[in-house]
Amino acid sequence: MPSSPSESQFSWLHRGVSEIFPNQSDSEDPNENLVSRLLGTERPLRVKLGIDPTGADIHLGHSIPVRKLRAFQDAGHTAVLIIGDFTGRIGDPTGKSEVRKQLSPDEVKQNAQTYLNQVRSILDFDTPGRLEIRYNSEWLSDLDLAKIIELLATMTVGQMLAKEGFALRYEQGNPIYLHEFLYPLMQGYDSVAVKADVELGGTDQKFNIAVGRDLQRHFGQEPQFGLLMPILIGTDGSQKMSKSLNNYVGLREDPLTMYSKLEKTPDALLENYWELLTALPLSAMPENPRDRQKQLAVDIVSQYHGQSAALEAREAAEKLVGGNAKQAASVPEFSLAQVQFPAKIFYILGASGLCKSSGEGRRQIEGGAVRLDGDRLQDVNLAFETPDDLYGKVLQVGKKKFIRLVQ
Repeated sequence: MPSSPSESQFSWLHRGVSEIFPNQSDSEDPNENLVSRLLGTERPLRVKLGIDPTGADIHLGHSIPVRKLRAFQDAGHTAVLIIGDFTGRIGDPTGKSEVRKQLSPDEVKQNAQTYLNQVRSILDFDTPGRLEIRYNSEWLSDLDLAKIIELLATMTVGQMLAKEGFALRYEQGNPIYLHEFLYPLMQGYDSVAVKADVELGGTDQKFNIAVGRDLQRHFGQEPQFGLLMPILIGTDGSQKMSKSLNNYVGLREDPLTMYSKLEKTPDALLENYWELLTALPLSAMPENPRDRQKQLAVDIVSQYHGQSAALEAREAAEKLVGGNAKQAASVPEFSLAQVQFPAKIFYILGASGLCKSSGEGRRQIEGGAVRLDGDRLQDVNLAFETPDDLYGKVLQVGKKKFIRLVQ
């Protein structure tokens, strides 16, 4: 049974949270106020987080609700991690201007396993009773037509078109397929199947979580609370963190790559990252923004790779900034087997991802930002007949982007 802490001990609950609903702050009704529910419960609450394995990698933006799930575990409650192996075949239409590509069961299964491997560094997998891992194909694959009709009868078309994205697509004449209407109903039915007390999600998931509340009422259950967390802005300082925008920090990235990205977090995002991605007290933030960047980077890298690796990454990054790229052992590698020789250096810059394109590679060379093993390159048309003269060398753009060229 979880302990019954006082109200003042719920800082972990509110940290980094955009909204809790319902939240009648002056109410002692445990169905209207989550803190009242936590204080009065005689059993661990069941706290749901659903993950659709529509890709293979998790980045720091995805980690935010997972970290909150861990906070509930540490408070004595049960984390219910739902792998959407059934809903993942459809894909959440939230925020999408067009229908998602449907994935095969094999693709979803493979992605699900990589997701679980990555969240092991965040969640408590070992304490008995603290984690349930469920796959929603357990119940969704068995729904017959009568049950699906019952689910569909709980919502109107008007209510569904109020969902973020659907109304815009309808107005613009972009197709909305009927199976997409099923998605929020199926996600909501997940809450019924696992008897969730709380569901976690990003601010873009409010509609789906509210559907879960409605379905729980329909099936005679106490409706869950919704706990929403902000969408993380990427390292570019302007857009949502996304792999497609190349403004992300992946959980599977090596320590030096993670550190190098995080130590240049824009000043305007430092407090936000500090609050959402660490457990460090906000009062402990250094006054100097540069010190904030370094401490943030060390803390986050430590979470996923250990403190020793984080400190080594910081040292290697400092050597690279100082122009001593050859001394840094843990530089990310790029295989030249992916390049067809003879090849010009600006093409290698684009192929390796150091630059977004060969054209940008040319511009970076012209601007004096490219170094090869510490030597600044000036010839835009520098070419190599074979890769032999490049093996083992570090190619660098600016102060923070670098790779070691390997076979």
